[in-house]
Amino acid sequence: MDLTQLLDIALKTSKKAGLEVSQHYLSGNYTSEINEDNSPVTSADIAANDIIMAELKRVTPDIPVISEEIGPLPLNQRKHWQRYWLLDPIDGTGEFIKGSGDFAVNIALIENGHPVIGVIHAPDHQLTYYAQRGKGAFKEGSQGRHQINVAPYDGQRKIKVAISRRQELSIMTQYLDKSFDFEYIALGSCSLKNCLIAEGGADCYLRIGPTGEWDTGASQCILEQAGGTIVDSEFLPLSYNERESVLNPDFVSLGTSDIPWQRVIIPHKARR
Repeated sequence: MDLTQLLDIALKTSKKAGLEVSQHYLSGNYTSEINEDNSPVTSADIAANDIIMAELKRVTPDIPVISEEIGPLPLNQRKHWQRYWLLDPIDGTGEFIKGSGDFAVNIALIENGHPVIGVIHAPDHQLTYYAQRGKGAFKEGSQGRHQINVAPYDGQRKIKVAISRRQELSIMTQYLDKSFDFEYIALGSCSLKNCLIAEGGADCYLRIGPTGEWDTGASQCILEQAGGTIVDSEFLPLSYNERESVLNPDFVSLGTSDIPWQRVIIPHKARR
């Protein structure tokens, strides 16, 4: 199958899982517990994962899958994969539990170590963001579908920084050069923050703390196709399926290259 066909599969599958997630969310009929890594997981995460896994195995049986809810195979069993699905059945489980609505189903296709398809479906917001390598990034909702792009910067306005509602603000601001003017915008899931940058509602997002490759795969494709990028804290590219661990380093999601990011954001090493 070509990428256009696989994108259509990812879109349909994310929305099918989103319906299941919505039923759990709106009814409040779910259980929750804490994983070994101290992150929350609910029965809705598991139900969404089961739906996505079953659907992808049915329509793309030759493409392997890595999902947050089942974890990766050892590196020696997956390092030669040229193409695989990368899933986060519910990104923003904490927001799901809290009831903010800021959670999303994430499906990415990784090809030769880089995201080439990204789908992020936010069922409670009735929004879907998606992208395919070389085809642009799009937002779909009740008002229809339109292409999205990062916001331009003229050097005059404030730089808009997406932040977490649940993380101490100073954890992020310590890496920002105070000679620039900033505006802070609070939002839930990691992927939705990246989509906010992709559609021009924010300019950057600093993620300090643990995330998995499934947290960034789909939104990295969307952000890149909208004119932005995601890099690690030293401004080096994120990598996929290259390490035994599938945890990301601290990373920075960036909008337009018109902003002098290496002056605005202080790299970790420089700060130390």
